[in-house]
Amino acid sequence: MAEFFINRPIVAMVISIVMVLLGLVALRGLPVAQYPEITPPEVLIQATYTGADAVTVEEAVANPLEQQLNGVENMLYIKSTNSNDGASQIRVAFEVGTDLDIANVLVQNRVAQAEPFLPEDVKRLGVTVRKSLSFPLMLVTLRSPEGSYDSDFLSNYAQITLNDEIARIRGVGQVNIFGGSDYAMRIWVRPDRLAQLQLTVPDIIAALRQQNVVVPAGQVGAPPAVPGTEFAYTVTTRGRLATAAEFGEVVIRANADGSLL
Repeated sequence: MAEFFINRPIVAMVISIVMVLLGLVALRGLPVAQYPEITPPEVLIQATYTGADAVTVEEAVANPLEQQLNGVENMLYIKSTNSNDGASQIRVAFEVGTDLDIANVLVQNRVAQAEPFLPEDVKRLGVTVRKSLSFPLMLVTLRSPEGSYDSDFLSNYAQITLNDEIARIRGVGQVNIFGGSDYAMRIWVRPDRLAQLQLTVPDIIAALRQQNVVVPAGQVGAPPAVPGTEFAYTVTTRGRLATAAEFGEVVIRANADGSLL
């Protein structure tokens, strides 16, 4: 075949010209990627098991999820990271060129199958599934020039003020805040005192869940009302507990003599 084109160079040139013309015509209709995909697309699954260590998170959260995620269509591998603060992250990598939207839906279906096997605390906080990249595209540092604000203040400032603004920028898929922690009320218990009072930590948690809530109180004068009622008033009550003194007044148990603990 090579000898045929060597002896007939005109035929070879005509075929080359035709191929170039066909390529130019096809170029107008074919999609062209400016930045082709070179890394496997990933889907990130996040869950939190409050109070659990890394081993417990692996056994109770990561293993049920991985068992259901294993074998999802076009999957390459699964990578899970469990920490002692109760957080679990599972990354599912797919073959290059996989439609990430379809992969995200497939992973969500597998996670829904695993939810009945997860602890109640994990299901209450929720399991999030989102598209992700294996590396961040940009890192931004927030600091206090004079050192007047600590990392907790700066991280909460970024969460409240900057997080939503950056997430709305076109092309930004996810914003993560590293360092610091959210403001919260930490309750310390004395095991010896709990034993004397015949209490357990779940008793305290149950009391907090029952009393640290927002209760809708309804309206006064709302229809159907007595004829002649002209106004309706919305009743507002105290919301969630905010100070240490309010948390200290939480009723754990009512004793037989009428006293409260």
